Amino acid sequence: MTDSGSKTFTLDVNVGLQLAQWEKTNNVSLVIDHHQREELLANFKEAIRIPTVSFSETEGNTTALREFDTLLRKAFPTVFSSSLVHHELVANYSHLFWVQGSNPDLVPYLLLAHIDVVPASESDGWEAPPFSAKEIDGFIYGRGTIDDKSPVMGILQSLEYLLIKGYAPRRGFYIGLGHDEEVGGYKGAVSIVRLMKQRNVQLSFVMDEGLAILDGVISGLDGPAALIGISEKGSATVKLSVSMAPGHSSMPPRETSIGILAAAVKRLEENPMPRLFGHGPERGTFEHLAHKFKLPMKFIMSNFWLFSPLLGRVLEKKSDTNAFVRTTTAVTIFKSGVKVNVIPSLAEAYVNLRIHSAQTLQEVLDLIQSTVGDERVKMELVDGFDPLPVSSSDEKSFGFQIIKKTVLDMFPSVTVAPGICIGNTDSRHFKDLTNDIYRFAPIWFKPGDAQRFHGINERISKKNYEELVVFYFNLIQNCDIQKLPEPHSSVHEL
Repeated sequence: MTDSGSKTFTLDVNVGLQLAQWEKTNNVSLVIDHHQREELLANFKEAIRIPTVSFSETEGNTTALREFDTLLRKAFPTVFSSSLVHHELVANYSHLFWVQGSNPDLVPYLLLAHIDVVPASESDGWEAPPFSAKEIDGFIYGRGTIDDKSPVMGILQSLEYLLIKGYAPRRGFYIGLGHDEEVGGYKGAVSIVRLMKQRNVQLSFVMDEGLAILDGVISGLDGPAALIGISEKGSATVKLSVSMAPGHSSMPPRETSIGILAAAVKRLEENPMPRLFGHGPERGTFEHLAHKFKLPMKFIMSNFWLFSPLLGRVLEKKSDTNAFVRTTTAVTIFKSGVKVNVIPSLAEAYVNLRIHSAQTLQEVLDLIQSTVGDERVKMELVDGFDPLPVSSSDEKSFGFQIIKKTVLDMFPSVTVAPGICIGNTDSRHFKDLTNDIYRFAPIWFKPGDAQRFHGINERISKKNYEELVVFYFNLIQNCDIQKLPEPHSSVHEL
């Protein structure tokens, strides 16, 4: 570029606080020896072998949940005996720990995880039985290895090691373990929230599962990216139904309940919800990652104001990236008919929607109504909620910056960016206790790994589980600073 007296500035959103003067803390470091390695892996494997399955809102494996309680007490004796830690069982099977800080003026935070898992059956094609915790090529296989027993055990294992080393936090914190997250968290997390509200607890931030470190997953991106979820899409289940007088198949009417409903469903599939790419937190994701792409993508992502419609059209072509572009519509159940020669009186369909941050539940319901455009099709909201508020992720954002620093200290080659969770977590129940909820665990995802989540061959490498323990060990200590440093100017002259 020739210099003709004019200057071009680029704003590097990633420099952030890395160059700033952080408050000094006397962090203890964790070097895991052979004995500890064997111990932490044995504890983790035992957790995977307990089938804490949630089948439905009313049915879970309570025997397994009780067994899990016994395991926690056996695996983490220091946590359960320390005078700094107050533990209570909530709603019989969930756990709440309060770890007292020496400075009561520092606002506490909450580390959240869940004990329950989705069902898994070996006959689906698992390489190892799903509750075996079998090791294959350095990976531990089993339901819950990613979702969500690695954070459950990793958080408590790190606290166990901190307490053994004589650590006492300056900033108090909570650890919450729900037992029914996979079916909505209405008994576990909701009861923990109720308890905290009764005690007038306000939290600096909440950290839960959600996003991860993506390595080679985003095509064209140079190097791995750690995405910290700053919001979640909303969700709705809508029932569509058509009722008509039943009849005999030998004298069919021109239109049947099945035909009318099938046409309505087809209209929903052919007319997707509007493209909203760039109007939600996904904008920040791409802006933070822009400098890690090659041209022309780098130029396109750096000029979002101009190119977001184009990017939206590219991303909507694949189902996994379409989820960032709009509210998604999925017809998941279609029921009608009982006998081959009877025209049924009733046809029902269930539609599951994941609502983009720039829309509300009500707007989505209105759009369904107008797209269906047939008063014979009755619409009923089974359940639903708005997208979650967007948490802060700027240089004054305590929780975001502490998580980011902890990631970068461990993995300097990673780019950290805010992201959006397309699924939902227990953390959504805590929105009245804090303005900032972050959804992240330092689990490494390579291409194809996302399909293991709730799918077959869920696994985590032994090395990665160990990294989780070290991550939480460092994160807890990093939270002891009183406040963030002042931002370093991040404007560079080219």
